[in-house]
Order: sequence, then C-alpha cells, then structure tokens
Amino acid sequence: MSKAKPIQYIDRASGKTCTESVMGNKALNFAYNTLLGRSLWGLLFNTGFLSRLMGWFYDSKLSHNSIKSLLAIPGLNAGEAEKDWHEYRSFNDFFTRKLKNGARPAAVGNDVLCSPADGRLLIYPDVEKDVKIPVKGAVRSLESLCAMELPAQKYSVAVIRLAPIDYHRYHYPCDCNDDGKMIKVKGKYHSVNPIAFAKAPDLFVENTKVVTPLCSPVFGKFFFLEVGAFGVGSIVNTAVAGKHEKLDEKGFFKFGGSTVILVMDAEKIKFDPDLIRNSANKVEMLVRCGEKIGIAK
Repeated sequence: MSKAKPIQYIDRASGKTCTESVMGNKALNFAYNTLLGRSLWGLLFNTGFLSRLMGWFYDSKLSHNSIKSLLAIPGLNAGEAEKDWHEYRSFNDFFTRKLKNGARPAAVGNDVLCSPADGRLLIYPDVEKDVKIPVKGAVRSLESLCAMELPAQKYSVAVIRLAPIDYHRYHYPCDCNDDGKMIKVKGKYHSVNPIAFAKAPDLFVENTKVVTPLCSPVFGKFFFLEVGAFGVGSIVNTAVAGKHEKLDEKGFFKFGGSTVILVMDAEKIKFDPDLIRNSANKVEMLVRCGEKIGIAK
C-alpha cells in the first residue's frame, strides 16, 4: 500500500512548521491509496449510510470513552472547553463543545475580516467564477461549488479545513445580514483530508454542503459554505435569520473532518500577506476563530 506524504502546515501563532496527526490515518490510506479501498467508494462515500451510522454511535453514551482517543492527539487543548471532558455525555457532545468566554476574541475593527473557524487555511485570490477550486487537479468550477450562477467578477476564496482536534463551531466573520436563504446541497461524503484531495480533487463540489448568501455593509455580498465529509453526522446551523455581529455563532459540525469556505468579492477584501504568500506555495496556515485574516479594500 502506498502511503500519503505527511501533512505539514504552518502554525500562524508560533510560525513553526508542524506535521498533522491524522485521526484514522490508516483507514484514509486504505480508502484512497489502495485499489480495494477505491473500489469501495460507492459504499463508503456515495451515500450517507455509514456517516449516519457513525453519527448515531458518536451521539450515544456508548461513545463516551472514545473522547480519550481524541484527547490523545497532539494539539487539542481540552482546557479551553467549558467543562471537563468527563462531564460530556458522548463523543459528539465533546466534539461540538463550546469554549470558555474569551477563548476566541474577535479582532477589532469594522473593516477587519475574522477567521470564521479554527482550521488550516488556504487563500485563492482574484479568481473568476469558472476557475477550478482547488486549482490543482479539479475540474469543477467555483460557480459549481457555490451551486448557483455567479456574477462575472473576480472573487477571493478562503478555505478553512478543520481537523478532528479543532474547535468545531463556526461563526460569522464580520457584521452581516443573513436572510436565512440557505441552499442545502445533497452529495457525497468524502473525507476533506489532503490524502483524499490527491484522489478526489472535486470533493468540495461533490460533497454534501450548505451555502448561505450573506451581506455585509463593508464587504458586500459574499457566500459562507459549510462542507460536510465522511463521518459528519450533520451540519447544524444554529443561527436565525437577521443581523449578526462579528463572531456570532452560525453553527457547528458533528464528528468528521469538515471545511468552511468564504467566497468574497475580490474588490472588497484584501487577505493578509502571510496567508497569500503561503497559499501561493500551497502551504496551509493554522488560524484560530476570531483572528484577523483580511481587511476591507
């Protein structure tokens, strides 16, 4: 069995290059890097049966002891959680944990765009609606990703990939209005880990997702996407329609690797230089929810 290369990213806070500890690494390598595994894609990823079954287990009390396997992965800061891990009812109860007050402060400034989630971020600046996202290997366009016809203009796209150890609630990145017109797109359940991208580069388009049009007085109209993945019991949007302040909670993912994508008007946003520079080299940067990732033009 051929093995995928180690996944490396830069921790933005420390500037250090880190190697990601992948939960279920052997299973991912089997599914994506062996002939037998790829022959089972229809069963594994094309229906939600296994993901729903996993969701049932991780929602049940039977899964409580599985929390320890997550805590054992380097990089998870259990001390940020509202409660001690023993107090959570199930694995998913801990996985979708809220954090203590002040754990994720919002960067100050009406013209500042915050990261909507903890995760490993890549920026695709100044792209047309027919450009493929991700650029390497994909055949589906940005317009296909958004599941709607887009105006002919330049867009800047931020892709935040969440790993199982991350805080799995996501938030509004700026003051904005949500009219509640979410588009729910049923699809496949591929992993969003880079191991999967090497074999299924169109998974952002193909996977189950939710697309929410938002409107900001500073950043104009933009789109907020939540992309589901293998093992994700559900994408749960907790916010109601109306005006929201920066870092108000929008929702959360249950267990599984997941991704949040912002599709912004390129004329309205200037993403931070370090993010642009590393993204140009295909290097993800670990960001935390609430930290500045861009500023209004």
